[in-house]
Amino acid sequence: MKFALFSKRQSKKKDPKKERIKLRLPLAVKIIYAIAAVCLLVYVAFLLSESFADFFNRYVSSAVRAILAHLTNWIPFSLAEFFLLLIPIWIILISRAVLKRYGDTLSETLSAAVCVLSAIALIFSTFTFGFAPAYRGSTLDKKLGIQRTEVSADELYETSMILVEKLKEEVGNVSYGEDGFSIMPYGKAQMNDKLLDAFDTASDKYTFIQKLNSRIKPVMLSKAMSYTHITGVYTFFTGEANINVDFPDYTLPYTAAHELSHQRGIAREDEANFVAYLVCSASEDSYIRYTAYLGLYEYVASALMQADSDLYMRSYSSLPLCVKDELAAYSRFFEPYVDSTASEVSETVNNTFLTIHGTEGTKSYGMVVDLAVAYYKPQIN
Repeated sequence: MKFALFSKRQSKKKDPKKERIKLRLPLAVKIIYAIAAVCLLVYVAFLLSESFADFFNRYVSSAVRAILAHLTNWIPFSLAEFFLLLIPIWIILISRAVLKRYGDTLSETLSAAVCVLSAIALIFSTFTFGFAPAYRGSTLDKKLGIQRTEVSADELYETSMILVEKLKEEVGNVSYGEDGFSIMPYGKAQMNDKLLDAFDTASDKYTFIQKLNSRIKPVMLSKAMSYTHITGVYTFFTGEANINVDFPDYTLPYTAAHELSHQRGIAREDEANFVAYLVCSASEDSYIRYTAYLGLYEYVASALMQADSDLYMRSYSSLPLCVKDELAAYSRFFEPYVDSTASEVSETVNNTFLTIHGTEGTKSYGMVVDLAVAYYKPQIN
């Protein structure tokens, strides 16, 4: 009788339906979630205080970005691309390892799931400490002391003509190939060095631009990346500025400067575009200045074409013939990528990400025009 009672109690204790759920988490996972909880509070503080976001971006996030950049700087390829390509393998290996460690009970299964999801918490913490405040701080027009307002077609035209004149000053120093494209007179490593020199000069003038010794990472699958219409990307979790090297030479310095601007704490796309322009246009290298003027001209001319087609044609007709040929060559180059499904998917994902962080979504790329007009307005008036 006693044996039967003992057996009954034992079987009741092992009944999985009445098992008390208790998570068994490694100390590292607990620390990750604790940090993520703190980061959530810090992120709320960014939303509530622009000045706190500026302070954090300048004195805390700058250190995080610098550490990440230095840790990955010695690697000649994009570590972020390597990680992303191996995501399916990482998921399988991590899931198998965690499930093997925790077994089959409900508590152990939930513990395994919480451990796996800690990777998301870690990414969120890295983003919060390294890049999030840059989205919530003061805008670039305030930092530059310029007044950003709605622009007229006439202002767009006058700004475009300023850029046309600057292009005319540089084309004599630029060589062009038979395909119509200009030729960068050095390799990507030297381009990187010239851009870093330009950033150092810009940092002395604009103290909100972080000084940082880093390198541009070429994307191995650049050809495939072209179908997404992505020319570059800053990966905050590795601190790398990556560029699509499948695109023509004249796009590379300006695109690289855009991604290097992100790496230095300029998060909003229109602002990164304009900081790239300020940096490249101040370069001692003629070709880099040329790419800055042409890159910004394309944005301004596109806005002008929508505002007043006649003024656009007047502006376009004033371009040097070699620049017109370069723009025509780019149109031919980009034609195979125009209507790709990959571009629609990447557009949706990127637009969602940017909108969540308080910008105008992918439309914010073209808002560099407002900054350009505001910057050159004293010359227009």
